[in-house]
Amino acid sequence: MELVPSDWSAVFEPDTALFELIARGTILYLAIVALMRILPRRTAGELATMDIILLVLIADAASHALGDYTTIADAIVVIGTIVAWDYLLNVFSFHVPLVEQLVSAPPIQVVRDGELLRRNMRREFLTEEELLSHLRNHGFEDLGEVKAAFIEGEGKITAIGRR
Repeated sequence: MELVPSDWSAVFEPDTALFELIARGTILYLAIVALMRILPRRTAGELATMDIILLVLIADAASHALGDYTTIADAIVVIGTIVAWDYLLNVFSFHVPLVEQLVSAPPIQVVRDGELLRRNMRREFLTEEELLSHLRNHGFEDLGEVKAAFIEGEGKITAIGRR
């Protein structure tokens, strides 16, 4: 068993074509953005969708540096590509409203004037008990106290009282 590699260049020199690594990172990132956009909002939990994608893909790309990729440089290129796309989509979504609409889900109302909007709840797979639990966490004991409640684009439930 060898403790120190005899050829350090084999550890750091890219083994895969640079364009292939960039293409893989790009396609994977954009495909996951598209898939996350069509999932119910609560799937993502409390993190923004873009944050989850970034964390999952970086973790996956970094794990390949330990096994599937033969060099650290391959993993660094893929991680750099993923970070670059995340940065670019955040910049574009800030400056271009159409991009913001494509990558971020708008809030969906689930309570209006104390009444449950069951159709919207069904679309988001939100049960009445789950909603009431969230409302209790916000300090609302009765549904009649709620003027409006929304599932935000990142999955968080917010409520506005009649106060």
